[in-house]
Amino acid sequence: MRVLRRGDAGPDVAEIRSILAGMDLLPPVAGTEQYGTFDAAVEHAVRAFQQRRGLITDGVVGPATFQAMKGASFHLGSRPLQFMLSAPVQGDDVFALQERLTELGFDAGRPDGYFGPQTERALRTFQRDMRLESDGICGPATIRELHRLSSPRARGGRPVFLREQEQVRQAGPRLRGKRIVIDPGHGGEDLGVIAGGLREADIAWDLARRLEGRMQATGMEALISRGPNHSPTDFERARFANDAGADLFLSLHSDSNPSPRAQGIASFHFGTGNGTTSTVGELLAGFIQREVVARTGLRDCRTHYKTWEIFTRTRCPAVRVEIGYLTNPDDSRKLGDPAFRDIVAEGILIAVKRLYLLGEGDQPTGTFTFADVLAHELAKAE
Repeated sequence: MRVLRRGDAGPDVAEIRSILAGMDLLPPVAGTEQYGTFDAAVEHAVRAFQQRRGLITDGVVGPATFQAMKGASFHLGSRPLQFMLSAPVQGDDVFALQERLTELGFDAGRPDGYFGPQTERALRTFQRDMRLESDGICGPATIRELHRLSSPRARGGRPVFLREQEQVRQAGPRLRGKRIVIDPGHGGEDLGVIAGGLREADIAWDLARRLEGRMQATGMEALISRGPNHSPTDFERARFANDAGADLFLSLHSDSNPSPRAQGIASFHFGTGNGTTSTVGELLAGFIQREVVARTGLRDCRTHYKTWEIFTRTRCPAVRVEIGYLTNPDDSRKLGDPAFRDIVAEGILIAVKRLYLLGEGDQPTGTFTFADVLAHELAKAE
């Protein structure tokens, strides 16, 4: 579909208004003359929906927002659900099914709203254990069993994230052998933000290479998701991490804003706002924020949950870092300095180390050095 914004009109806008009205975000319009108009009220409702769903809050209906809106119109039981490779099924009903299966002890993977092979396997196992036809289709009989087994237990698909935490604990404090995918944003013809004589794609690529070198020096297996002249889609980047069996996924970006006063660093992790969040991703995002802020003096724009495709499609904990605003003179000056980018790379590496230390033998924020990490790795190896 085409991107829709304020001032647009037509049947696509009418559909958007209908969906928003169905979610009580927009009052129905009496008559038909304005029903197909994308006005200020629609933009406000779109922003409210985006904020609720952890999407970019820009008031514009692009593919991601439209897909989320369509998915929000389904509830569990409103349609049969099954895995279809050629036309993947996506929606709130799939998300609810994944959470319910996980709560019942069937590993449907991270709740992401996409009916994939892991969800199908979990559903077939549930059906078999309930002595239903194990066809992998969530139809009326399966829905009845899911409702019958409803309980007042805490909801939110937390078991899958408890497994994430347990995997980190079992992996041990050493970095050697950990496989990390470093994802420099944009690339190729997509240069990202261009401001202050700098290009976001170039900054991200340079940071990725500096981080790669430091990680490899510790014995980690660091993989970069793209080449300097290639710009994969978010789905392709996530698939690269999944195919590589990554332990962590780190996406590097810089930001922009119409106001030159906007500045600082922000980190993002998977979360829906209703209690479902990647606990390891959230923990790592917090470590990155604290370490980089302490070392660079960048303004702390905190951590945030999002449902971006880069998070929903990666099977491992993932974090995206927006390092400075290229549209801010001070941030731009800092990012243009190779020595500053070295400091950022070291801060991110230390944050990863802190994640695996789990508080044991740790040091105050901003005091752990690359030399300390190497010494710790050598000591553990002896």
